[in-house]
Amino acid sequence: MAATPAPPAAPPKPTWDPRKPVPPFPWLRPTIRIRLTLLYGGMFLIAGIVLLSIIYLLAAQALNVGSDLPFRIVEGKVTSEICNLPDQASPSSFNSAMNECVNEQRRHALDNLLSRSLLALLGLAVIAFAFGYAMAGRVLSPLGRITRTARAVAGSDLSRRIELDGPDDELKELADTFDDMLERLQRAFTAQQRFVGNASHELRTPLAINRTLLEVHLSDPNAPVELQQLGKTLLATNERSEQLVEGLLLLARSDNQIVERKPVDLAEVASQAIDQVHAEADAKGVEIRGRREPAVVRGNGVLLERIALNLVQNAVRYNVPEEGWVEVSTEIQHGQAVLVVSNTGPIVPAYEIDNLFEPFRRLRTERTGSDKGVGLGLSIVRSVARAHGGHIFAQPREGGGLVMRVTLPI
Repeated sequence: MAATPAPPAAPPKPTWDPRKPVPPFPWLRPTIRIRLTLLYGGMFLIAGIVLLSIIYLLAAQALNVGSDLPFRIVEGKVTSEICNLPDQASPSSFNSAMNECVNEQRRHALDNLLSRSLLALLGLAVIAFAFGYAMAGRVLSPLGRITRTARAVAGSDLSRRIELDGPDDELKELADTFDDMLERLQRAFTAQQRFVGNASHELRTPLAINRTLLEVHLSDPNAPVELQQLGKTLLATNERSEQLVEGLLLLARSDNQIVERKPVDLAEVASQAIDQVHAEADAKGVEIRGRREPAVVRGNGVLLERIALNLVQNAVRYNVPEEGWVEVSTEIQHGQAVLVVSNTGPIVPAYEIDNLFEPFRRLRTERTGSDKGVGLGLSIVRSVARAHGGHIFAQPREGGGLVMRVTLPI
């Protein structure tokens, strides 16, 4: 008897984060509305500064600061409440004092003009930026409608349309193009789901008939041993085909947005899934453990139970031969309900994670026969999670196995 080869060494723990990275300085990337506002306001501010400079230069040239008086004092007495003029002085000293007094008044007039103009420019700049912000919002409002519609479509609501009114400009052309694209996508998805649903329903009847006939023949005690063995093989194949059909039906159903939602406790759902898999886990020697705290979400109870059942079944079936365990936990974290299923098992490379969620794909195999399932389990889990507005993240576990984390809004 050949010795069992040693399991390969565990790969290093991946450093990638499945969550969307957050930019380090989000305030350094202003929105297009802020950028347009800065553009409009900045252009007005530059134009105001240039205009203010021209007015100041023209006023300074008109006042001619630093020039002599256009008149002379020959004799007589002049008094002033503003300037400090000498009572007794020669005409030349008196004219010099008058020149200094008038030039001081000119400089005071220019400074007053500059200060008042700067205050007026500041007020107009505030008005200009506010007006630019309002105008940018009005110009970009169609883009806001496009963005909201795109987000609704991302939530599997392909029936949403922009239907933008207004003149036939570039934004309306973009909105109409987006509506046409959504129309084609909706037709394609509807046709695909209709085909899968119809094909699955049509396959149910002959499979049920085959199962009934095989069970009738197997119940005959006088049937030959070879015929009974063949019947058991065909019955197992027929059962796998029925599982495939049920999986296709569930996958086609879960691709749609959940309309009717009711309060569902993930802890109760996980406990029911564990009860269904407990016998299989005992037969394989796999221990199921974990702490399940209340985590109530709004959704479809049958589909949410399918999430827990598929994850727990995969964790039990793809486990180590001896001393394996599966840990199932539920809790509330950061305003979301979280279901975590981790297990021991074979080494799973990080680059194989995304392939596990594709239909009919398994680890290092594709579209191959297996007694462990039909290859739709994780595809159904991801589809149901998305239909409920949630996500599923998978991460290789050190030493082998996987850590499956499902987050759902509460």
